[in-house]
Amino acid sequence: MTRVTVLVSQKGGVGKSTATVNLAAVRAHQLTAGHDSESFSPVAAVSIDPQGSAMWWANQVDSLPFHLVQAHDDPLDWLAQLSNLRGIEEVYVDTAGWLDLDPDGAGDGLGDGYSAAALRTVLSIADEALVPMLTAPLCFDPTARTIRKLLEPRTIPYRVFINDWDPRDGEHWLNETKAFVTSSGWPLAETVIRHYKIHTNAAASGLVVTQYKQSGTAGNAASDFYRLANELNTVGAR
Repeated sequence: MTRVTVLVSQKGGVGKSTATVNLAAVRAHQLTAGHDSESFSPVAAVSIDPQGSAMWWANQVDSLPFHLVQAHDDPLDWLAQLSNLRGIEEVYVDTAGWLDLDPDGAGDGLGDGYSAAALRTVLSIADEALVPMLTAPLCFDPTARTIRKLLEPRTIPYRVFINDWDPRDGEHWLNETKAFVTSSGWPLAETVIRHYKIHTNAAASGLVVTQYKQSGTAGNAASDFYRLANELNTVGAR
């Protein structure tokens, strides 16, 4: 069976596409270490984001170390098979940068249309959901709605991880964000993805973290995603 991890948040701009691409790259690198064939990859990234951010990024990369599929508008029965892809051990799914979470409380937490149906489909087969969160108060309520309306009713194991924290801003809002997550009873990844300009420019530069220089600032930037990937694959979610 293929392990399916869905990156989801009602809040746009929290780095879902960046995390999807870089986690897929790291896991592909780890799972193919020592493998004879450079073309072999047991990892795929699938984007159901109609904006296609992950696919745009991939088109800039000379040699992508994992499979990438832009699945927006693809048949839903194909998405339902993501947990059973031959030769693929892990799939990371990038979702839309906005979610209509039924503010009136009706329905299942999603609106109508293909994007909503695609998200329902991938959530129905997800082994785990990852919820990226910035160290900003504007992320608190959207994170809560994502978890309470989408994940907990479906009993999907999930983890929140803090993304794009700039150490130059100090630790006050980092600590406030951690306190908000833990006081809400949500599982929080220990790894914090720090803000680096190389991450911001990576898409235009045609790079994923496994292609960064493994020293200096670039090496430090890449190491965060390696640590997060290791944590996600060694510590069970709730």
